Amino acid sequence: MDFNLPENTRAIRDLVREFSQKKIEPIAAKIDRDDEFPVQIFREMGKLGLLGLTIAEEYGGAGLDYLTEGVALEEISYYSGSFGLSYGAHNNLVVDSIYRNANNEQKERYLPGLVSGERIGSLCLTEPGAGSDALGGMKTVYELKGGGYEINGSKTFITNAPLADIFLVYARNGKSYSAFILERRDGVETPRKIKKLGMRGSPTGEVVFRNVHVGGERVLKGEGHGRSIIYNGLNAERAVLAFGPLGIARRALDEAIGYSNQREQFGRKIGEFELIQEKLAYMFTRLEAARLLAYKAAFLVTEKISDPSYAAASIMMASETATQIAKEALQIFGGYGYTEDYPLERLLRDAILYEIGAGTTEIRKIVIGKALLKR
Repeated sequence: MDFNLPENTRAIRDLVREFSQKKIEPIAAKIDRDDEFPVQIFREMGKLGLLGLTIAEEYGGAGLDYLTEGVALEEISYYSGSFGLSYGAHNNLVVDSIYRNANNEQKERYLPGLVSGERIGSLCLTEPGAGSDALGGMKTVYELKGGGYEINGSKTFITNAPLADIFLVYARNGKSYSAFILERRDGVETPRKIKKLGMRGSPTGEVVFRNVHVGGERVLKGEGHGRSIIYNGLNAERAVLAFGPLGIARRALDEAIGYSNQREQFGRKIGEFELIQEKLAYMFTRLEAARLLAYKAAFLVTEKISDPSYAAASIMMASETATQIAKEALQIFGGYGYTEDYPLERLLRDAILYEIGAGTTEIRKIVIGKALLKR
């Protein structure tokens, strides 16, 4: 068993780390404070080949695996959780999904622009009245009309929506679900940007479709395949996004260690107190355990081993771990951690989202339980 990352993955990790240190870290607090996504930096990542890591080279991608994509997401999230969230939503939820499900014509039309960063992608699934019951509660509908399809409805809590050029949209016709590739110029409306507790700078908004008409060439895998596209992509989504909270957790731990080595109380560095050492020990152990589970889940997805228990467990553990570590780190900082002078309060606010978004912790537990009972 080899715990060393493959050479290609290490190279991407180092490239992303260096880029994030230079470009993202200096403005991370500003991204959060102003709630603005740095589009130019995103496009620079595209020029470096970092927006299509799992996409074949013929479409501008790197042709690498999900572990590499996850490692890149962890590095970005270490410096900015919100930038990492938008990066993951674009890369995995949109670009990778189109790559896995589109025909050659669709790939040639949409992937190059998404991989280069020229166009930003947004997945549109969640609706105002349907969160965890995304399919059963879906009210966005499509119907055959004028030799194509007409789509009506709305979505909410959609990552990247306010800035997106390409929307991967799910709609229903009775009991039939289909996935459509829509462009903003088709008449897609994004009327409201949603203000959030954390992940500020990762734009979240509402999306509205009013008689949006598109041809049959915009349907992924043909009409009626929406359900299978969603479920077939869930393992990859969960496995990759698990690395987002890993990055946040690692940053919180590093901040706590650094502060424990500097802060003095009662004539001693606080790191010399056993209660602080106990906190650090648990934080480190939980982080490393979560990372190993995430590595395994990413490996299984890459090998096309369909086991939802590992994918769901990886993001459940990583998200809970990030929240726990960020909270403990803030406690170590004491009153200073509660201020905006240090990144701890931002890390905690950002971490919480991963227990809610991309499927709640409660849903992940159900997925794991059902998978175990089927074995």
